Amino acid sequence: MALLFRSRREDPGRADASRRIAALVRGALSLGEDDAVTVSEIDCGDPACGGAETVVLIMRPGRKTEAVKFMKPMAQVTEQDVREKFSAGA
Repeated sequence: MALLFRSRREDPGRADASRRIAALVRGALSLGEDDAVTVSEIDCGDPACGGAETVVLIMRPGRKTEAVKFMKPMAQVTEQDVREKFSAGA
């Protein structure tokens, strides 16, 4: 039986970038303890999409989950990117 899903070796830099972005988002939105933020990097095989993108999910009790995308890898998302995205009303 072929291996269908192969887990990627965990990259400590990627985990650090995820935590950093989540903290920036939490600060930008003044989220509380009950609110959750996840950060994922999605690799796109289609040359038209430009490679990896970062997807942030914001989950607040009693509200629909919000998804925000940054069209760059996690390591390249800056504090300014986060501020700009959320000041525009994500």
